[in-house]
Amino acid sequence: MKKYYFSKLAILLSLAIVISSCGGIKKMKDLANTVKYDVSPKVLEMNNGEVSLTITGNYPAKYFNKKATMTVTPVVKYDGGQLELKPIKLQGEEIQANDKVINYTSGGSFSNSDKFTFKDEMMLSQVELKVTAAYKNKPMDIGNYKLADGIIITPRMVRMDPKTVMLADKFVRVVPDSKEAAINYVINRFDLRPTELKKEDVVAMNDYVKNVASNPKYQVKGIEMASYASPDGPLPLNTKLSEERENTAIKFLKEELKKDKIDKVVKDSLLSKTHTPEDWDGFKAAMEKSNIKDKELVLRVLSMYSDPDVRNKEIMHIAEAFEVIKEQILPPLRRSKFVVKVNAVGFSDEEMLQLADSKPDTFKLEEILYAANLVQDLNKKAALYKKASEKFPSDVRAKNNLGCVLIQLGKIDEAKEALEAAKNIENSDAVKTNLGAIALLKGDLTGAEELFTAAMGAGEAPSYNLGIICITKGTYEKAIAYFGNASVYNVALAKLLNKNYDAAITTLQNSKDESAQAYYLRAVLGARTENSDMVLNNLRTAVGKDVKLKTYAKKDAELLKYFNDETFKSIVQ
Repeated sequence: MKKYYFSKLAILLSLAIVISSCGGIKKMKDLANTVKYDVSPKVLEMNNGEVSLTITGNYPAKYFNKKATMTVTPVVKYDGGQLELKPIKLQGEEIQANDKVINYTSGGSFSNSDKFTFKDEMMLSQVELKVTAAYKNKPMDIGNYKLADGIIITPRMVRMDPKTVMLADKFVRVVPDSKEAAINYVINRFDLRPTELKKEDVVAMNDYVKNVASNPKYQVKGIEMASYASPDGPLPLNTKLSEERENTAIKFLKEELKKDKIDKVVKDSLLSKTHTPEDWDGFKAAMEKSNIKDKELVLRVLSMYSDPDVRNKEIMHIAEAFEVIKEQILPPLRRSKFVVKVNAVGFSDEEMLQLADSKPDTFKLEEILYAANLVQDLNKKAALYKKASEKFPSDVRAKNNLGCVLIQLGKIDEAKEALEAAKNIENSDAVKTNLGAIALLKGDLTGAEELFTAAMGAGEAPSYNLGIICITKGTYEKAIAYFGNASVYNVALAKLLNKNYDAAITTLQNSKDESAQAYYLRAVLGARTENSDMVLNNLRTAVGKDVKLKTYAKKDAELLKYFNDETFKSIVQ
């Protein structure tokens, strides 16, 4: 009987222990509403493809059982699935483990940071905590606690519109041109010898004047005639000789113009004449080019004396040299020189566009590059640059510019091929920038960043493109610095993400951007600045321009506060 009594007592004590232990965990469940869980940020945000969050929990005094353990598991729930994050392990002060200890008497807290890879279906999601406790390996569900709705993915609104760098043509519409000829005279004579009039340069000049006068693509700007006497002999005689040589030269020219029936085109007002009695400048230049003995001595005389008579006497005293001078230097100085100056006028823009359609093969290099720049149709523009790259394969500009246009056409692989060919000719900053644009559009952010950084000498384009990369990486302040003073959509987006809302609004206003995307961004700015009219009015315009934004807006956590607004509902339905 005594044995039965002690056995019954043991059973009752065991039951009491079990009941008391379960009661301790049950107390934790019953008092679960006294625990405070929180998440930061309040609305999760995707940056660089990832979502970071920090979960905190605060437990009051006399809550956490000394012999209990607790597991707090953050769960991201979304349409079609859920994602459990790394569980947070907690323990009472009498548990022998290495988890975070929560004191029974004073209570305690935890803070745990984590991140996960964003998936598109997570845009409209919830973050919950699944909390369980255990005593001697006996578990109990404490409860589920909702912490957040939705994930902001506004950084994904970045426009992948990298700037490219076109290389300029060197086309000049009006090109100066000229033709020279000279008629030589016998010493102390001014009459024209028939042999001089039939010289190759004189005949070529006559033909040149005749051709340009009859060609509307040329404009005769003037014909200059300069007549000279050699510096030997008395000044009065040389003066008369130079004047008479001028008279015979102008008479010859006018007769030729009249004979060719172009005297009315090449008017007297286009003719200018000068005469030089003693051509010391020509003499000096001829001496400097010669190999005459005592050349330096003769040149020293010219530098020492300015008086013509003294010069003549001193040079004549250099007997051996003077004999050679009389034969080699002086005869060519007795002349009349003609210089025909014209402007060669290239095709007008209208003619360029016509030829681009009908006869592109007739273009020279600079002409076809210029014509391609004039053409507005991207396919025609690409065709011209392609023809230029085939006709002038060693010119980097044709291939580089072809790559730029193909990027605009969305033909990324073809663009890369053209730009790689350009790189083989010259790996310039422009080509690096454009290859970086290819990498960016293909999603190779690392490769793109390396190319843009190496191409900063190309100007604003690589800097702007680095700004795009900074948005995708979540470094918004750095993006703003790269964008500089530009007033375009991406700059406004970077300022919004950096919480510079007034600056973002101003940038959008200055951008004059009327796209659906820009109006949607204005709606987001309205939500962040708690301006309901700004939200709804701009959202209405945005979806009117692009109906696909209705579906996006219904999931956008930026607009979460408006999901139950009747006007919002009417806009996105």
